[in-house]
Amino acid sequence: MVDDHNPDHNESKPLNTELETLAPEATADHADLSSESTPNPTHEIPTDTAQATEAPHAQVATLTADAASEEPDYDAADFAAALANFDREQAAESAAAQNLTAEEVIVTGTVVKITDKHVVVDIGLKSEGLIPLDQVLDVNGVSKFNPGDTVEVVVEREEAEGGYLVSYEKALRHKVWDKLEEAANTKVPVKGMVLSRVKGGLTVDIGIKAFLPGSQVEVRPVRNLDGYIGTEIEVRVIKLNKKRGNVVISRKELLEEDQNAKKSVTLATLEEGSILTGTVKNLTDYGAFVDMGGLDGLLHITDMSWGRLTHPRDLVNVGDEIQVKVLKFDKDKQRVSLGFKQLTPDPWLDATERYPIGAQVRGRILSVTDYGAFVELEQGIEGLVHVSEMTWSKRMKHPSKMVKPGDEVDTIILSVNPSDRRISLGMKQLQDNPWEQLEDKYPTGAIIEGRVRNLTDFGAFIEIEDGIDGLVHVSNLSWTKRIKHPSEVLKKGEKVRAIVLGVEPENRRLSLGVKQLQPDVWDTFFAQHRIGDVIKGKILRTAQFGAFVEIAEGVEGLCHVSEAVDATGQPVSMDVDSEHEFKIVKMNEEEKKVGLSIRAVGEEASRAEVESYKEREKSPKASSGSSSSSSSSSSSSSTTLGDLINWKRAEREEN
Repeated sequence: MVDDHNPDHNESKPLNTELETLAPEATADHADLSSESTPNPTHEIPTDTAQATEAPHAQVATLTADAASEEPDYDAADFAAALANFDREQAAESAAAQNLTAEEVIVTGTVVKITDKHVVVDIGLKSEGLIPLDQVLDVNGVSKFNPGDTVEVVVEREEAEGGYLVSYEKALRHKVWDKLEEAANTKVPVKGMVLSRVKGGLTVDIGIKAFLPGSQVEVRPVRNLDGYIGTEIEVRVIKLNKKRGNVVISRKELLEEDQNAKKSVTLATLEEGSILTGTVKNLTDYGAFVDMGGLDGLLHITDMSWGRLTHPRDLVNVGDEIQVKVLKFDKDKQRVSLGFKQLTPDPWLDATERYPIGAQVRGRILSVTDYGAFVELEQGIEGLVHVSEMTWSKRMKHPSKMVKPGDEVDTIILSVNPSDRRISLGMKQLQDNPWEQLEDKYPTGAIIEGRVRNLTDFGAFIEIEDGIDGLVHVSNLSWTKRIKHPSEVLKKGEKVRAIVLGVEPENRRLSLGVKQLQPDVWDTFFAQHRIGDVIKGKILRTAQFGAFVEIAEGVEGLCHVSEAVDATGQPVSMDVDSEHEFKIVKMNEEEKKVGLSIRAVGEEASRAEVESYKEREKSPKASSGSSSSSSSSSSSSSTTLGDLINWKRAEREEN
């Protein structure tokens, strides 16, 4: 047999190809042949060698008697030779594969088919080559090859389950390695396509897969690397390891070199006051960094607009090309301060002329706060509508109940202060003031009905119509009771009747009274009593200077401590709730005060008793004799306290 893989190998002894008839005993012996008789059980023995007899003592079947003398019998040596040929073939196959594996020779193969894991390639060996599928996928995950395409690979090893593992990437490395080594030595940049994101960086196809560390992507750290996938970039080879097949590249080095070249040109021409075009590189809460050609300058948020910005992104975005003015330049520290609003005139310079007081203007709500809303009248000019200038009603809890950011509103200019860059605006001035017609609508003395909206320590607010509240002071709730808090007589939400006491439109005040709907008990008392009247009263409360006495419902009088004594000058006990007779000694209708006295009541009684004694002495019954007559005449002209005491004693004895 000729070795297909080794054409120089000589053929072994030819075997008889004619059909041989085996004797029954030889057939039985042939059936006993097992796989142990050959070193490779999977190899099919050719037909001519399969008919040879293996057992050393087996009888070989013969043909006809005429042919038996011409053809020699096959023996074990012939079969061994056939097996030796097969072993040589297998050894040559294995040696060829080992040479390819050891030397990493590039082999050209043909794509046979594509499975879910491998690209199957015919590489000229008896077994096919297997390329891992991930080595031949493009950015979109599609195989670069189709069945029938030729592909160059490197044989790596024989797989246990059959076939050879081959590498498309290694073949590429061998082809481009010399170019990469030259690029690394000369620092010439190479172009590549970003394939995917891996731990710590990116995978870039530069002919072979190379690793781009995350720190080498940009001059500044990059948070999101996914945006680079699928883009073509220019890089520099900074590290090679041919043995391991590793390539490390950098994009940062090229960017820094380009930046430094531009920076030197910019520094040579940069000066304060110059106007340049730059690219917005980064945004922060306090401003934007602008690349002016290798040198970054800070555009602070306060120098972006004459108006107020909540964030730089309201004006610019990353990547925008803008014109800026150099405000400050520190050449030693290479720090540049930029301005954008300085390219246009300050709109506040003629704000007084353009926004006269009383003019009606329209603007857009920028923001809403607890104390009002800011309205943008034009770019750089904004005014404040204070919460008190939004509505005539006092009941608005928050400006957000009336306006929200973005609303278009009409306002009235109330004041302009260019030096402080402030404009005061009003919204309620465009509405009718309900307080101006209130005096005609609710004149003093008019009786109204309203709902108790709020209670305070000093009184109750009564809503008489939408946005109009009147105040009932605590002193105007009752004629008779001393009320400490309105909640003692009123409840929030209940309807009450009140009388209008006064209207102040300029101060937006409406005074109401509840007790005025009832007769004034003081007026009644002063109409029915005079000084000198003796009345009965009950002690309500006491103080160091005297006692307060209820002398009528809702009417109190004061009995000073000096007036709380009896006829003999002894103090009278002034216990709370005790009742006594008092004499009115003082009345002040304007101040509603009444002075009382117990002592005056005693004195009045003594005078009455004297008059009674005098009358008795004058009566005919009392004069029975001359002596009595003379005594009577003398007492009628002069009555002493002793006479009165003796008379009282005699009267008691009679009783």
